Amino acid sequence: MSSNVHYLASRLTFRQLQVFKCVYELNSYSRAGDMLGLSQPAVSNQIRQLEQVIEQPLFEYVGRQLYSTAIAKRLAQCTLSVFDEVQRFQNDLMNDTGLVSGELKLVAVTTSQYIVPHLLRAYTSLHPNVTVSLKVVNRTEAIARFEKNRDELTIMGMVPNDKPMLSLPFLDNELVPVAPPNHPLLQEKEITLAKFLEQTLLLRETGSGSRLALELHCQKQRVRFPHQMEIGSNEAIKHAVMAGLGVAVLPRFGILAELKLKSLVELPIKDFPLRRSWCLVSPQGQHPTPTMRSFIDYVQQNIGQFEQMFKRKITLD
Repeated sequence: MSSNVHYLASRLTFRQLQVFKCVYELNSYSRAGDMLGLSQPAVSNQIRQLEQVIEQPLFEYVGRQLYSTAIAKRLAQCTLSVFDEVQRFQNDLMNDTGLVSGELKLVAVTTSQYIVPHLLRAYTSLHPNVTVSLKVVNRTEAIARFEKNRDELTIMGMVPNDKPMLSLPFLDNELVPVAPPNHPLLQEKEITLAKFLEQTLLLRETGSGSRLALELHCQKQRVRFPHQMEIGSNEAIKHAVMAGLGVAVLPRFGILAELKLKSLVELPIKDFPLRRSWCLVSPQGQHPTPTMRSFIDYVQQNIGQFEQMFKRKITLD
């Protein structure tokens, strides 16, 4: 080992490299601090110490925008290799002991928040040493986070086919047309898709999975998709429909109680419900951590049980 390598090895720390990697990937001191649980001054101090060791600047501001220097890009390649090797070593250790522990980072799109707790209940019982971090976001944000490699696993419905993703479908997701119990459509002998779309249609924002599924269905049926009223969450849409503001297409799992109480009525429209699948999505080419691998295996091995469990839930509710 050369004297230069001895010098770097004696002064570099994994913490410095961890902080650097986070700042480099997020392109922000403050966001890196949020992710690592550090204050911005603490992040700046770690980067400053690292810059003193290598005697080169790693980041520079142009206006308010943070930019990486050429040496930072080279260091990022080396750092990624180091952490990949450490991760593989940790995986080997965990495999040898047969224990799974650590943090499982999950992101779930908003419409899946009704099913995720049921998935996690049995998993956390099997792996009590795993800490689960769950973030619920809309589909657009989930895809953006995925592209920045900020998360390990994502649960979503409409999986993009133009992204480097591995997708594991594990549960049917039924989208059903609903109206309040006193809606005039319920007096019709036959409710067509065209008649349904003539009503005040309550929609999620552009890019949401449920809206995209309805848009694609309308294209397939060659029915004009109207732009009506946008509301930012399925929960808000559900309550707006119950208040008589309009009609909507919502995931069945999110309205089981309302259908049972008849505060919402499922409309008998041909070719409904729309059937999609909930999918567990992971980055293609990423070496899975032991917690990722254990959760993927758990989902894959229990697809049949999930189907039966949620069928019973629908029947009972």
